[in-house]
Amino acid sequence: MLRQRILTAIVLLLIVTGAVTAPTPWPMLALLGLMAGCALWEWLRLVVKGAAVPWVGALLFIIVLIPLSMQLADGQAILDTVFGRFLLPLAVLFWLTAAPAFVVRAHVPEGCRPGILALAGVLTLAAAWYALAWVFLRFGAAALISLWALIWVADIAAYFAGRSLGRRKLAPRVSPGKTLEGAAGGILVATAWLVATALWWPDSFGSLLRVHLGWPGLILAGLVLAAWSIVGDLFESLLKRRAGVKDSSQLLPGHGGVYDRIDAVLPVAPAAVLLLLAGL
Repeated sequence: MLRQRILTAIVLLLIVTGAVTAPTPWPMLALLGLMAGCALWEWLRLVVKGAAVPWVGALLFIIVLIPLSMQLADGQAILDTVFGRFLLPLAVLFWLTAAPAFVVRAHVPEGCRPGILALAGVLTLAAAWYALAWVFLRFGAAALISLWALIWVADIAAYFAGRSLGRRKLAPRVSPGKTLEGAAGGILVATAWLVATALWWPDSFGSLLRVHLGWPGLILAGLVLAAWSIVGDLFESLLKRRAGVKDSSQLLPGHGGVYDRIDAVLPVAPAAVLLLLAGL
């Protein structure tokens, strides 16, 4: 299993490296679109019965993203209006209200039909796709990679802090392994990472936040975004527990599914873009 995880991680690293160093933005835009489509397929498998709907939904989603990617790369203002003023705030509202409420209750209300959950998946993944693509096209590879790294740092720090210091369970009915101490450790280390990148990594997400929001805004943003990444993780755990599965799929050998790898990105990316837009 460890060997499989390492091999998959190496392959993914090579793919991302190739995409960010390509002379045109299209490899990265294609990667982001494929990532969002695969994650939507997995989300739909968790919330909708039957095999047809996830496949059809994910395929249509990817097809729609192709012309949207072209318009985004061409700088079409209509996309900034539709996504920046409507879709991103709606996604943030979902992660601020519905998702935490479901996690706290440790179940999805009976009145929340599969169609509603499927629509939430389309909304949140479309918003995350736009947010990541917008950051890459507007500010470059350093901003995108450092934003991803913020989430990875929070996750890794939470894991080790939880293992060494964890005593009190964070959400025992949703994800028994997570602890309050681990969450606190992840939030603090991720915020420290954001401060560090603001100091020594030009054009990073941390550097952009410092320019747009100042040091107090950057520190507050780090705390909030790192905490919000945990909501995304716990919400996916809730969907998997509801569906009775351990992983969203086996698309990434040794790592589970694409959604398993980007669950924390979904709430963070739209919020990160709104923070940057607020400072422009």
